[in-house]
Amino acid sequence: MKHEYFTAGEAETRAVAERLALSLLPGQTVCLRGELGVGKTVFAKGLCAALGVSEHVSSPTFTLVNEYEGTRGSVYHFDLYRIEDADELFEIGFSEFVGGSGISLIEWPERAEEALPKARLDITITREGENGRRILIEEVSA
Repeated sequence: MKHEYFTAGEAETRAVAERLALSLLPGQTVCLRGELGVGKTVFAKGLCAALGVSEHVSSPTFTLVNEYEGTRGSVYHFDLYRIEDADELFEIGFSEFVGGSGISLIEWPERAEEALPKARLDITITREGENGRRILIEEVSA
């Protein structure tokens, strides 16, 4: 599966994420790729909203992971921007979260490619003009 979307602002980016969330199942991993400030957290907020998370969603830059409870189960939101190597993930129990009973959202997954599950959704967000975004959703299989 490969889908491409073009959005003209945060509301449209959130809407793409909300549509994707409807197809997600417990145990799935969603990797959010893109440069700093491109909208990965905006996308995560839209996904979480559609999964029934009512609390404020923010990027877990300093804690590595935020856990949210939604109407469709747990959501584990990782931000790997500050990790030095994949070994740090084992210290926080990364492998117990990812592929478990919740949905895992991972920002900056390129910091720990070797620790990622083989089956996942890779979402790459790039800038298109001042406010536009190109969102490429690709299913990666084992």
